[in-house]
Amino acid sequence: MDEKLRHALGDAARAARLRMGLTQAEVAKKVRLKPGVYGRVERGAMVPSVPTLRRICETLAISSDALLSLGTQAHEATVPTPPPEAGEHPELSRIIHILQGWPPERLALLRKLLETADTNLSGES
Repeated sequence: MDEKLRHALGDAARAARLRMGLTQAEVAKKVRLKPGVYGRVERGAMVPSVPTLRRICETLAISSDALLSLGTQAHEATVPTPPPEAGEHPELSRIIHILQGWPPERLALLRKLLETADTNLSGES
């Protein structure tokens, strides 16, 4: 497997892991790899076997096409998610990652929706 594909696979795995809020050690345990070996996969230093690749896909809830950079949704899956800010809730990180590709009009509509929900939910307390 060429170097570019190894790195794309690693980037996609890392992005999926971060979206799920998992550590490398947690994924490695579920996939039945040593943490250092799984880390090499994410860094693009090695390619997992087909059975291991399947377990990675199942654990990270990502299609093999996305993990291998095949198809139209593969490009989106390889965009790494930045780690959460210190003290930032993992759910907020996931939401921010989803919203990063939204157009401004859609973001404005969501903001209005959130403001309305916040106002209504604040009154229930």
